[in-house]
Amino acid sequence: MRRSTLLFHGFTALLVAALTTPVLAAANTDPDWPCIQRKVPQLSIAQVWTGPALPESVTEWEKDPKITELVTEMAARRNPVEEAEKMLAGYVASLPEDQVNEKLMQVFQGLFDRLNSERGQVISGISRYAAKQRDLADDLRRETQELDALRAKPDADQAELAKLNDRVTWETRIFEERVQSLTYICEVPTIIEQRLYKLANIISQSIIKE
Repeated sequence: MRRSTLLFHGFTALLVAALTTPVLAAANTDPDWPCIQRKVPQLSIAQVWTGPALPESVTEWEKDPKITELVTEMAARRNPVEEAEKMLAGYVASLPEDQVNEKLMQVFQGLFDRLNSERGQVISGISRYAAKQRDLADDLRRETQELDALRAKPDADQAELAKLNDRVTWETRIFEERVQSLTYICEVPTIIEQRLYKLANIISQSIIKE
């Protein structure tokens, strides 16, 4: 039992260090960011768009119900990029040729707004998740110290000792599972960014060259 407690102390210390120290210090300006991936809270259009200059009319994409519906479906990660490309092709085929470019760029703006917002929400969620992990680590450290102190008493209440030990064991398991989940959660902003880039490239290539 004592050996397990010592191992827990070491394990928790390593996890707390991982959650409070950025892995890529040079790349991250947020000291509380827990991911290996660099934290970029918001993307810029220039990072993903390689097509012609966007007209001011692209900001009005939400006024067109067909574009709004198309953006919703293309942005949804449940739909493979290949399926989203087919949706776009079907939409373009329904347009008069002189409207194609403007409508395509509105679709891009819609996707950018939608996916950039979604990505930002995920990043905010990751920060909250990491903060919760630090709180859990502090609680575990305190409870483990209480467990050690209780175990050191010759007349310790064995029922209370067993209860505290069970709680620490359970909370440690939850903590470890959340650490493993964080690894996958950290990949989500990159997945969204990659989807946006692929869709932007498809739209750019669909522009009719004048």
